[in-house]
Amino acid sequence: MAENNENKGMGAFFGIMAGLGGAFGIWAIMAFITGLSSVNFQVGEMLRQFMVATGNLGEYETLVDFYTHIKGVEYLMAGAFFVAFPVYFKYIDKSAKETSAKA
Repeated sequence: MAENNENKGMGAFFGIMAGLGGAFGIWAIMAFITGLSSVNFQVGEMLRQFMVATGNLGEYETLVDFYTHIKGVEYLMAGAFFVAFPVYFKYIDKSAKETSAKA
């Protein structure tokens, strides 16, 4: 009997998550179609506008402006590496210790 109640709870949880995922998916598709319609259904132009809006694509007046932008991106990449590498190393080191044979 307890197993049946547990299955109903899991079914309700998955149903709610599927409903939320479906609602988000419909919203995302409608936002994408609306964005495409604003640029006459030109995917390249929409991607260009997105890149300009997020700062990934821009016009730089001087080499110093361009270098400043690149340096900021480099600092973000270095920060991500300094966070991700110790976590990855701990995972690799732990799995090597667990799988080694003891004599």
